[in-house]
Amino acid sequence: MDSEKLYRQYLPMSETAYYILLSLTTTRHGYGIIQWVEELTQGRIHLGPGTIYGSLSRMEKDRLIQAVAEEERRKLYRITPSGKELLKLEIARITELYENAKKVEGSLYE
Repeated sequence: MDSEKLYRQYLPMSETAYYILLSLTTTRHGYGIIQWVEELTQGRIHLGPGTIYGSLSRMEKDRLIQAVAEEERRKLYRITPSGKELLKLEIARITELYENAKKVEGSLYE
């Protein structure tokens, strides 16, 4: 899939896609992703098995992630260079949102 099509499909990212890619900067299996995201977000986000495995399948097909090994019948995934590029773009977008919000935040409390 070409870059422009991936950008249109994934940007802006859903929280699910964002946290899956973020979690796969370290090799993990599906259940490990679920646990890591829940811990990182202090329980705010719980990815169910249907959500996670559907997303992993789609992201693998789109070459944003790849299966790198299998351990005790669990596939281990890692982010690809294309996935990293999309994640960097999303982080830049979120950073811009945050910085713009900080510029006007004070006026919300006046």
